[in-house]
Amino acid sequence: MLEQPIRNYLDRMRRQGLMPDDAVWEGFKCVLFDMDGVLYNSMPNHAIAWQQAMKQYGIHFTAEDAYATEGMRGIDTIRIYAQRQRGEILTEEEAQRMYDEKTRLFHLLPEAQLFEGVISLLRLIKEAGMPICVVTGSGQRPLIARLTHELGEFLDEQHIVSAYNVKRGKPAPDPYLKGLELAGNFKPWEGIVVENAPMGVKAGSAAHIFTIGVNSGPLPDTSLLAEGADVVLASIKELANLWPELLYLNNCRDNTKVLNHD
Repeated sequence: MLEQPIRNYLDRMRRQGLMPDDAVWEGFKCVLFDMDGVLYNSMPNHAIAWQQAMKQYGIHFTAEDAYATEGMRGIDTIRIYAQRQRGEILTEEEAQRMYDEKTRLFHLLPEAQLFEGVISLLRLIKEAGMPICVVTGSGQRPLIARLTHELGEFLDEQHIVSAYNVKRGKPAPDPYLKGLELAGNFKPWEGIVVENAPMGVKAGSAAHIFTIGVNSGPLPDTSLLAEGADVVLASIKELANLWPELLYLNNCRDNTKVLNHD
């Protein structure tokens, strides 16, 4: 299932001059995960908190809007919708106050749990010797602290990109380029992005990284494919089940009949 998407990705990278034509692909070397909707089943709670907070400020915001804008910095989402619906250009400080209210409402809801398959997948990646990095648009420090507390076996604070690390959030490529840097200064074709949201997929694609869409929400697969997902899966558990295949393809990198030039 993964061989053709990887082959298509490498061919595109060479054709567009983003990877040297004579370069021998040496396999993927790191994995960059989004947090909400990929590691944690937290998007339903985010959707509720977004709708409640935006309503307080006279902004119409749906659950679909929450999924469609997920991955962007929260203050960027607020500024876009305030200008679009109220004709107001908010300062970052004004948007931050509104985002703080969204954060307060979010933490009143039941704590979201890890998706089934996350721990087994992270363990397989660690056993393969590949660094793991989380790239999130979140500015909620308790959520970021939870990552290192619950996933400390696989992750430390130096391998987390959040809203505090970049000025331009998703869908700009900056967060995932920063993730490549923190993971070990890897090149785009040496990384894998795992995303659930259109804006996050767009960021991974803009960074020219092989991007796997995990569609854990209500949007159609086409919404991820349209933004540049190289392949779309139904769940993180499915990716865990496919991991041996990906490792096999990685290990075949010196076999020109598989993924390099024939």
